[in-house]
Amino acid sequence: MKTNFKLLTLLFLLILPLAMFAQQDSTANTEGIEFTDGTISPDSLSFEESPDTVTASVDSSKTVAATAKAGDSAENGKKSLWSIFIAGLVGGFAALLMPCIFPMLPLTVSFFTKQSGSRASGISKALLYGLFIIVIYVALGMIITIAFGSDALNALSTNGIFNFIFFLLLVVFAASFFGAFEITLPSSFVNKMDAKSDKGGLIGLFFMAFSLSLVSFSCTGPIIGTLLVEAASKGERLGPAIGMLGFSIALAIPFGLFAMFPSMLKSLPKSGGWLNSVKVVLGFLELALALKFLSNVDLAYHWNWLDREVFLSLWIVVFGLMGLYLIGKIKFSHDSDLKFLSVPRTILAIVVFSFVVYMIPGLWGAPLKSISAFLPPSATQDFDLSTGVGSSSAAHTDGKVKKYAEIFHGRGTPKGFDPYYDYDQALATAKELNKPVLIDFTGWNCVNCRKMESNVWTDPAVAKLLKEEFVMAELFVDDKTELPANEQFVSKYSNKKIKTIGNKNSDFQASSFNSNSQPLYVIVDPNGQILVPQSGANYNVEQYKAFLQSGVDAFKKKN
Repeated sequence: MKTNFKLLTLLFLLILPLAMFAQQDSTANTEGIEFTDGTISPDSLSFEESPDTVTASVDSSKTVAATAKAGDSAENGKKSLWSIFIAGLVGGFAALLMPCIFPMLPLTVSFFTKQSGSRASGISKALLYGLFIIVIYVALGMIITIAFGSDALNALSTNGIFNFIFFLLLVVFAASFFGAFEITLPSSFVNKMDAKSDKGGLIGLFFMAFSLSLVSFSCTGPIIGTLLVEAASKGERLGPAIGMLGFSIALAIPFGLFAMFPSMLKSLPKSGGWLNSVKVVLGFLELALALKFLSNVDLAYHWNWLDREVFLSLWIVVFGLMGLYLIGKIKFSHDSDLKFLSVPRTILAIVVFSFVVYMIPGLWGAPLKSISAFLPPSATQDFDLSTGVGSSSAAHTDGKVKKYAEIFHGRGTPKGFDPYYDYDQALATAKELNKPVLIDFTGWNCVNCRKMESNVWTDPAVAKLLKEEFVMAELFVDDKTELPANEQFVSKYSNKKIKTIGNKNSDFQASSFNSNSQPLYVIVDPNGQILVPQSGANYNVEQYKAFLQSGVDAFKKKN
């Protein structure tokens, strides 16, 4: 017991930050939009020729911005795929510690080393066995991609129905890990596949790998399901296949490694009750992740169930119960008796309880910057000790009634800011005040947007620039509020009906700025002309402040 929980400690410390990291991709809403080649000509804007001292024309400035953004989009895509791969890799290593797989490691490797005529033959068979594991899981990922297609995968990131289904699915997975039931495949099918593994040669090895996948499904199913949900919700075409590649590589490595170095098997901890503890810890993490998907739906459809303090309360309870489980105060049906606490298990419990204590001040408005990206917006906080009151409706410091403010200001806008939510109204105000406009393309479900607002916009110098030098336009691309019938239209960019506020803003972003990822920050003059190349998420405060200042300088120079 003293050494077994070293694996459990390492597992938790790896999975929690990486699961969070995997969520940190730009929200993309492509509902109602088709990306086609052609000239960008948004009807809602009137672009005029700008003076030679700034740029030759609007088209040239937009070309620079679009080129820069194209590189950013490609880089974001690479980061997203890498995050999916890493999440798959960690999920695969977690699956290795499941009761359905871990005990099979020495048995399978011993089979290869003893049944083969030579050590070289045993190693080659083990490597082929591992290769077939990779082929089987990657094929599963490809089937998911082919079945849904890239457009459908993109839509999953903001689709309320799918997000709610994902929430229910992860709750089911968590219940399975807690021991309520086992997710299994039909025994007749499993037995048929296992019988075919008795054949010799490559076919036999393939069905041995396939049998492992089927027999271990009760343990790996929830991990695979969670991984596929995460990969699909990123909207990346190859996401499911890349996730399964990482997962299968992690599963395959030990078989080849132990076949080459059989003596390493002696260093493996013995199977025991600690394997079920790994499942339970993963169950708590699945439950915490499920709440994030429910929060996505709650924000997009304005259900107002999971305000920031409600979400935090649930996370505090979930991780608090995990801590109590680790110190043996809670026991599930499949757990063995915990006679004493090992040092690694104690350290892990300390980490979990410390995380719980860290979250508690957030109930009264503490920023919690390290996890703020995963919490509902700060505007949903009902009570904040920094102000003594809950988030109020729009301040309207300029005396204007701001369109859509009743929808967005009280739940979406960071406290202390008073932007417009309609682009045309923001332009009109900018003309009156003779200020540039900062367009903030954001989303209810945009993790990076929340991180920018909590970690960058809160900097005093950045906040001062935003409040004093700009007219801000905060445009939500994933809001499901339907537009009045007289404001609905058919997009000349996508030829699709624009029915919601989110559709309208998303169509405007894609058609005007060649981008469909958030956050996107664009600085324009009161006539809608771009002043400086647009910017995505930039967590370096000084660089983001320089971006804002460059927009202010360009505007002053133009005038």
